[in-house]
Amino acid sequence: MSLLPIFLKLDGRPGLLVGAGNVALEKVQTLLTTGIRLRVIAPEGKPEIEQIASEGKLEWIQRRFVPADLDGTFLAIAATDNVEVNATVYHEAVQRGILVNSVDDPPHCDFYFGSVVRRGDLQIAISTAGESPAVAQLLRREIDELLAEDLGLWLKDIGQLRREILTAYPPGDDRKALLHRLAQREFFQSSANHSQIPTGSLNQGQNEKDKGRVFLVGAGPGDPELLTVKALRLIQSADVILHDDLVPQSILELSGPDSEVVNVGKRCGTKSITQEEIHALMIAHAGASRRVVRLKSGDPLIFGRAAEEMAALSEAGVPFEVVPGITAAFAAAAAIPCSLTDRNAASNVIFSTGHHAQSHNHAPVPELEDSTRVVYMPGRDLGLLALEWLREGLPADLPCAIVSHAAQPEQQVQHTTLGELGNARPTLSPSLLIAGWAVRDSADDRIRETVGQFVTA
Repeated sequence: MSLLPIFLKLDGRPGLLVGAGNVALEKVQTLLTTGIRLRVIAPEGKPEIEQIASEGKLEWIQRRFVPADLDGTFLAIAATDNVEVNATVYHEAVQRGILVNSVDDPPHCDFYFGSVVRRGDLQIAISTAGESPAVAQLLRREIDELLAEDLGLWLKDIGQLRREILTAYPPGDDRKALLHRLAQREFFQSSANHSQIPTGSLNQGQNEKDKGRVFLVGAGPGDPELLTVKALRLIQSADVILHDDLVPQSILELSGPDSEVVNVGKRCGTKSITQEEIHALMIAHAGASRRVVRLKSGDPLIFGRAAEEMAALSEAGVPFEVVPGITAAFAAAAAIPCSLTDRNAASNVIFSTGHHAQSHNHAPVPELEDSTRVVYMPGRDLGLLALEWLREGLPADLPCAIVSHAAQPEQQVQHTTLGELGNARPTLSPSLLIAGWAVRDSADDRIRETVGQFVTA
């Protein structure tokens, strides 16, 4: 069954609520916020409903329901603890063409009450078509935690500016672009009181429209739930997204319907686009007054050539901002799981790529084994990397873990040792290598926990 989500204007319209118990009280509190002219029919009820009636906010008729009570009603709710009474209300309302809801009885409902998140005039309603109100309430709480408390005031500001823009600007692409920019909180200058619109906002909006901006955004290891809130907001509002090849489709699908999404990735040594061409794309789109998200897997400042891109943007005079993300090393460590700085095994962490890990240009550091080594994109021939580390003096029994697609549904973890690293089975890219005694300690702990569970059982 496909439902049509709509928001009804009930201000001043007649509504009928049959019942005055606990469930009915909940509906009263919801309905009165809409301005509906509410009548309650019930022989007895909660003291709270009697109090609300005494304040003139609703009319309470203390008797049993009769079908004629529905005459002239726009909306009806059956909320008694008597199934037969509720069914009667439903059938009589249907015969009169009146929308009706029978509480906790989905077959006898023309509409459902959603679980609602409110910020002033902003309302987000969640419905499960009566299948599980508890799930709707859970989602409401999660959304409520994500939304800023001042969104209602901000929306009021937007409404006022929108009306001014509709009056001052003729229809066309310029006005449309400016109205879309209103939906971006960065449009407004920082202010503790959003109800005060800065003087000259319209002119500021027109000037800002002529300026593009680039955001270097970390997409994290691949799980959309591991995006930062800011990264998600920018992805959803971007005009253009220039993304690495390793950014999964599940994250790209979060982009807005009007976003231009371009793959500028380089994979397995194959370059479909040069770094200079990526610079040119960012600068050109920003120069065309577009909001550009340069979307990089993991964190943009770790092995992502962000330094070159920031330098190119600075030289071109294009404003930019870096939005950090969860780097793959942390997701891979969580997948094992192990602490990269286990106090009993590692006092520091070394990040490198497969290329740098095999370089002969660095001298062995003191206490080689007192580190957790994290190698991004280690390459297919792990034997060469293992040989280099063995020559440095690392022991053959040093624990290693290869994590493929960290934090994604297809995640795989393969445990081995440095001496056997060259014999590890191939893994799907992207993968990451973690080596160090912290890996062994974590694996041993997990084995001990599992054995302990069997012994206890």
